[in-house]
Amino acid sequence: MAEFIPSRQVQALPANYFTSIEHKIDTVVKQGIDVIHLHTGSPDQPTPKPIIEAMNQAASLHENQGYPTAGGKRSFKEAISTFYRREYGVTIDPETEVTVFDGATVAISALPQTLLNPGDVMLTTDPGYPLYYVCPKLAGARTYGIPVRAEDDFLPDYRTIPADILEKAHLLMLNYPNNPTGAMATEEFFADTVRFSRKHHIPVVHDFAYAAFGFDGKRPISFLQTPGAKEQGIEVYTLSKTYNMAGFRIGFAVGNASMIRALSTFHDIDHSDVPSPIQDAGSAALLGAQQSVQQLCALYERRRNVLVASMRAIGWTVRAPKGSFFCWFKVPTGYTSESFADALLERAHVAVAPGAGFGTHGDQFVRVGLLEPEERLREAAERIKASGILNEAPVKN
Repeated sequence: MAEFIPSRQVQALPANYFTSIEHKIDTVVKQGIDVIHLHTGSPDQPTPKPIIEAMNQAASLHENQGYPTAGGKRSFKEAISTFYRREYGVTIDPETEVTVFDGATVAISALPQTLLNPGDVMLTTDPGYPLYYVCPKLAGARTYGIPVRAEDDFLPDYRTIPADILEKAHLLMLNYPNNPTGAMATEEFFADTVRFSRKHHIPVVHDFAYAAFGFDGKRPISFLQTPGAKEQGIEVYTLSKTYNMAGFRIGFAVGNASMIRALSTFHDIDHSDVPSPIQDAGSAALLGAQQSVQQLCALYERRRNVLVASMRAIGWTVRAPKGSFFCWFKVPTGYTSESFADALLERAHVAVAPGAGFGTHGDQFVRVGLLEPEERLREAAERIKASGILNEAPVKN
């Protein structure tokens, strides 16, 4: 069979970080070993029944069986506008300030190609979601990660950005509640972000993927709640996490009309539109009773409490996240994130994600998900304790 060479652009792309983790875990699983999967970011709960029923009913409608409307159905965009007004007190024009796409990842991939040119820089945090470092390459651009630290609640200080980077920066990508750190944004931080954006004329994208999950009585805030934010940027929202609709592939962006227009133009050419029945399911999710969302947040908070308490009980000093469904645990002295993750997998049969994959400043951490039942989280701690890893100095190669 003939072998054809991919484009230089494709050749320059790194392998998917999470795929490489899965391959390593699979080698253990194939030996018949029971692995506790704390590395994953895929929700484990079912989609609420009313959402499924709404989609099934919508699929039978003749009007939904043709090509979907470009940019999203008017009814779904109106539901999004209603949702933002109800949840955040933010007014959104469904005609000019909303666009719909098949999953938030599509928007994250498209935005650098929509707003950046070759040689430009996208700013984000280090550590940060791995795709933020990959997707700008599709535009011939690059990413600069602003180092964030636990002492600063993993919020970036824009004053630390080097002048030569700032000169080339034409996009800022943020994500709070944060993957991987579980940090939450504050009103003061978002106000500082608006000032920074306005001063340097840098558009802001806030990836609000974990919008529903804040702990200890604190609700995550929308970037667009900040005075002046809608003039400076957009917010990307996915239904995957809030409503356990990961397999539906549906998300949207709201905010600055010029950015929405550019994103919609790119999406119309580069992607198919979201199937109409799925958009109707999305409307049902946004407009329906939100009890399932509240219950889901409470579930993740209980799991967080169990996991953190269990790890502390075995002698691992860990920090509790403020939101999302991830924990960001510092590895014991002497380990890197990868050597510690390897040790956990090989000796305790517990899979976590090494922090090195989230940026250079993540190498002393591992990301641990809250997507397993409480009994499995307790068992993970017991396995780690029994392995003796925490009481041993790592072996130097």
